[in-house]
Amino acid sequence: MAETATERPRPRGRGGLTLAGGFAGLAGAVRRGWEYPLFYLLLLLFGLMSLAWSLTAALLDPLLPRRIARPLGRFAIRSGFRGYLGVLRACGILKTDLSALDALKGDEGLVLCPNHPSLLDAVLLISHLPNVACIAKAKVYDNLCLGGGARMAGYIRNDSPASLVKLAAREVRAGRQLLIFPEGTRTARPPVGALKGGFALIAKTAGAPVQTVLIDTNTRFLGKGWPLFRKPEFPLVYTVRLGRRFEPPADVRRLVDDLEGYYRSQL
Repeated sequence: MAETATERPRPRGRGGLTLAGGFAGLAGAVRRGWEYPLFYLLLLLFGLMSLAWSLTAALLDPLLPRRIARPLGRFAIRSGFRGYLGVLRACGILKTDLSALDALKGDEGLVLCPNHPSLLDAVLLISHLPNVACIAKAKVYDNLCLGGGARMAGYIRNDSPASLVKLAAREVRAGRQLLIFPEGTRTARPPVGALKGGFALIAKTAGAPVQTVLIDTNTRFLGKGWPLFRKPEFPLVYTVRLGRRFEPPADVRRLVDDLEGYYRSQL
């Protein structure tokens, strides 16, 4: 019996599995440890890129005629955002599918209305849309890192409602796509917050259709209440879908209600 016990085959693979599990755990720990400095370095990179262009734009804008400054400013912001997102993808912390936006590239005179889960939304959309004008908060205009670029690009300051509607409608009638977040701020309670009426008033004034854009994500990173320097779980995943296109409204309040109901049914 002793000899039989001695010769009994030992279970195979258990040691190998344990070793493989150990290596996987070590690799995961190293990756998670590296993500922290990488995350903060990438935040610093965005700040430095924004500051460099803001200061450059502040110098160029007074020297260039508006017909050159506006398209140059928008091209520079779009290119900078595309480059930054490319770095995030190359580092493995971001995955995106923005291909649905390709269908909009030939469309003129639209009011684009996305939901607004995070601060990254504008970066994602502007990076992929060559003919877009934006509504910018007053604090963006007054920000050292963003203000110069926003002014040169001709983004519309939102602290004067009457002026905002007039200028935004002018952009749309000129054939541009106007990017405006109808919630007015990031979504506080998913799937969508209460909508403001500004987008509908602009669409009515310009006689333009409203194209809904649906942003899906796996994270609350830079959403409402998320501290800037709080590290999320990676990778961040964002997918953009085109939703229903609403005809130019005759009734502003009805369009607001219809759009809010549509968002809630789709997100």
